Amino acid sequence: MKIVTADQMRFMDRHCLEKLGIAEEILMENAALASVALLQRVIGIRDKKFVVFCGTGNNGGDGMAVARLIHSGGGKIKVFLLGDKNKFRGAAQINMAIIDKLPIEVLKLENTAAAKKDVAHCDMIIDAIFGTGLDRDVAGLAADVIALINNSSRKSKKKVLSLDIPSGVNGNTGEVMDTAVKADFTVTFGLPKIGNMLYPGYELCGQIFVSHISFPPSLTQSNDLQIATNDYVALPKRQAQAHKGSVGDVLFIAGAANYYGAPYFASMSFMKAGGGYARLAAPKSMIGKLAVKGREIVYLPQEETTAGSIAMKCKNKLLEASAKVDMVVIGPGLSLQEETVKLVKELVEAIKVPLLIDGDGLTAIAENPEILQSRKAATILTPHLGEMARLSGKPAAEINVNKITVLQETTKKLNSTIVLKGAHSLIGYTNGNVYVNLSGNAGMATAGSGDVLTGCIAAMYGLGLKPEEATRKAVFLHGYAGDLAAAKKGEDGMTAKDIMEFLPLALKNDRAGMVEAEYFAPAVIM
Repeated sequence: MKIVTADQMRFMDRHCLEKLGIAEEILMENAALASVALLQRVIGIRDKKFVVFCGTGNNGGDGMAVARLIHSGGGKIKVFLLGDKNKFRGAAQINMAIIDKLPIEVLKLENTAAAKKDVAHCDMIIDAIFGTGLDRDVAGLAADVIALINNSSRKSKKKVLSLDIPSGVNGNTGEVMDTAVKADFTVTFGLPKIGNMLYPGYELCGQIFVSHISFPPSLTQSNDLQIATNDYVALPKRQAQAHKGSVGDVLFIAGAANYYGAPYFASMSFMKAGGGYARLAAPKSMIGKLAVKGREIVYLPQEETTAGSIAMKCKNKLLEASAKVDMVVIGPGLSLQEETVKLVKELVEAIKVPLLIDGDGLTAIAENPEILQSRKAATILTPHLGEMARLSGKPAAEINVNKITVLQETTKKLNSTIVLKGAHSLIGYTNGNVYVNLSGNAGMATAGSGDVLTGCIAAMYGLGLKPEEATRKAVFLHGYAGDLAAAKKGEDGMTAKDIMEFLPLALKNDRAGMVEAEYFAPAVIM
C-alpha cells in the first residue's frame, strides 16, 4: 500500500476536485462514513455516548460530519469546539451549518473543566483537533485537551478514535509535536501518511484503518508515489531437485578476536533461512571454537593481524574465493583494526559479485563511501542509525526526523540498496522507492539481531530473488521470526539465537500463506 506526505495528500484532494469532479463534500462524507462504520463495528452507535473534540480546520470538519452521522444512527453526541466556528471553510463549514440545525450540542471550549463530566460518562472519545498538516508544537488549550483525552484513556479506560492521525503527530515524520493523542483506533483518509507509519506516530495510532474516500486506483496506486509498505514478496518455489549450490553459495568475510557471535549468526542464519552453502572466512584462531557451534558451515581460515583480525595478506585469497560464489557478505564482527579496515576498502572495490556490507564493514567504508559508486554488481548496506549518520554525513538527530528523505538521497549517492534498521525498518532502492516494514518488535533490539538479518538477506538472494526483493523479503521474515519468538518467549530477554531459531517456522508459515495481512498494510475500511 502506498504511503504519502501531507503535500501529496493535498495534491490528491485537489486532483479529485479539479480533474475528477469529486466534490470536497463527498470526500469528507466518505471519511465520516468510514469512521462511523468502524465505531459501529467496535462498540455500536445506538444509545452510546460520544464526545467529539473538533479543531477549526478540515479535521474538525471531519469530526462534525462524524457527529452528524452518529446522531443519525441513534447515538448521543456532544461536540466541543476548540476555536471559533466562523473559521470553518468549504465542506467543514457546510457540516458546521448542518450541525447548527440539528439537536446536537456544540460547546465552544474555553478550558477543559467544561468537558470533564461528559468525557467521564461517554463510551468513546473522538479526536478531530489537528490533521496531518500540523507543523508546530501543540500548546495552550489544545495541549490541555490532549492531556484530558490521554488521562481519561489511561485512568478510565476510555476508548479513543483519531480521525486521519492522532492530534499532535506530525504527518510527514511521525514526530510528536510536544504532545499528542494516544488513540486506540485511527481511520486515515485516502492513504496512510508517513506519520501514521513511522514511530512514534505509528504507536500512537493504535489500530490503523484506511478509507480511500472515493480516490480511484489511478491515484492510490500511482507509480509517482515512491513510499509504500513492505508488501508481500513471493518466494520462488524450492525445486525438488535443488542442491546446496543451487539455493545460494555465499562467502562471509567476518569475525575477529572477541567477536565470535557476529560471524556465527550471519552465516548460520543464512542456512536457517533456506540458504545452501555458507563459507566463512575468519581469522584462523577462531575457527575451532566457531566450528563447535556451526558444524554445517564451511570454514576458510585466514591469516591474522597481531590484534586477531583478518590480515591484508589474505586479499588475493579472498578475491579468489569471492569469484566462485553467488554473493559476498563482509563486515560482521570484523573489528576496526587499521589493517583490516584497509583490507575491507580494497575488497569492496575489487569484488565483482553482489555484495552485502554490514557492521564494521560499514564503518570501514564510511571514510570514503564513494568507492561504492562505480560498482557494477548489486550492493546492499544494512546500517543502524549511527552507521547511517557516518555513511550519509548527516547528524543522527537530523536523520531521525527525516529518515525517508535522507535514505532516498543516500541510496542514490552510494548506488546501493539500503536497509535503515530500527522500529519499522526502511528499505531504500536506488530509484528512490522506499518500503516501510511492519514486522518486528522491541525485543529484537539485542546484540546479534542485525547479523541474523544479514544472513537472511543472503539466503533470500540464494533462493532466487533479485537483490532488492531479497532485501525486502528478508527484512520482513527477520521481523516476523522475531514476532514468533516474542509470542513464545516474550520480548524481554529475547536473543539473536531466538530470532534465528524461528526463521524456519517463519519461512514455513510464509510459504503456507499463514501470515496475517496486517503485516503488509493497514486494513481498508469502506
